[in-house]
Amino acid sequence: MKTTSEIIQQSRITVDHVGPDGGHGFLMLDARKPNKRAVVQWSNGCGWDHVSVSWPSRCPTWEEMCLVKKMFFHADEVCIEIHPAEEEYVNYHPYCLHIWRPQHETIPTPPSWMVGPKKGETMAELIARAQKAADRESELYRKG
Repeated sequence: MKTTSEIIQQSRITVDHVGPDGGHGFLMLDARKPNKRAVVQWSNGCGWDHVSVSWPSRCPTWEEMCLVKKMFFHADEVCIEIHPAEEEYVNYHPYCLHIWRPQHETIPTPPSWMVGPKKGETMAELIARAQKAADRESELYRKG
């Protein structure tokens, strides 16, 4: 996670409060609507980096959450939006989404080919990467 000083220096954030492990403020997520600001809270305590974002009457969009990720985390950091077991659901605010990153563990991610081609990659190249991975998995299964 970026440092508090890196976070509060950004032009899209108005900081209301900063504490020892994070802060609270307001984000301008659409430059065309400077009077529309989402509420944001961030923290980095108890082994987790965390950002929550909420609007008064709707959930943040995927694009808005991507912008929040860029504002609070470094480009090489993997972060997650978690769907926990239903017994752990908490809905304190109906229009709030969260981004999390454990500080002492690496979050596993699936290979990009399982989602689709990377920018500039052809489908044939993606299929070749997928086939190569399937061949490796078959080989490990046979040995295993």
